[in-house]
Amino acid sequence: MAQPWTVVDKYPTPEGDLELRQRGPKDFLILVGGRVLMSSTAFRSELAVADLACKPLAGRPKPRVLIGGLGMGYTLRAALDALPADAEVTVAELNERVVTWCEGPLTGLTDDALHDPRTRLHVGDVAALIAQSKGQWDAIVLDLYEGPHEASQRPDDAFWSKPALVRTLAALRPGGIFTVWAEDFDPPFVKRLQANGFAVQVHHPGKGGRRHTVYVAIPLRN
Repeated sequence: MAQPWTVVDKYPTPEGDLELRQRGPKDFLILVGGRVLMSSTAFRSELAVADLACKPLAGRPKPRVLIGGLGMGYTLRAALDALPADAEVTVAELNERVVTWCEGPLTGLTDDALHDPRTRLHVGDVAALIAQSKGQWDAIVLDLYEGPHEASQRPDDAFWSKPALVRTLAALRPGGIFTVWAEDFDPPFVKRLQANGFAVQVHHPGKGGRRHTVYVAIPLRN
């Protein structure tokens, strides 16, 4: 019989309770409103969204990377592993409770990535941070719990609308890279990226099982 899940911590949010559950030393789930957001046993697309942004930067001096969404810390860990010793990685997380989990029970999953000397933590809205940035980042990685999908096609969406993509483009340095995690493929999002100055590649990491989508967007400007 499988070991039952226990609730490690719970925090109310407008979308429902944000929960951390555990049933083994390294077997965790993060849920919101009963919906699983992350599992410590299935995170290949979270690694891919960081690798596809950061591996091309390995030879660049002092690269600066912005990650939106901390989650269990896998994306942050993958970025750090791909980047040189002089890199700086800012990870923006809206919910302080998630930060507490990554500094506590989830620490062992990522070799304490939050306390790597290259990591900078920003507790707040990554969309606002992008809007304040001008030519600042070699890569922007968005690994949010919801990527672009049909309901996010509003003209004022904070991340996936035309104005949001224009802000992201402006925040990148020349030669920068923008990667996005999504649960499913969203063709209108690809069209918006292409219409707003990006060349786009679409990846579905892994083989077999549920395969999420990772978008790699490269600015067309010089």
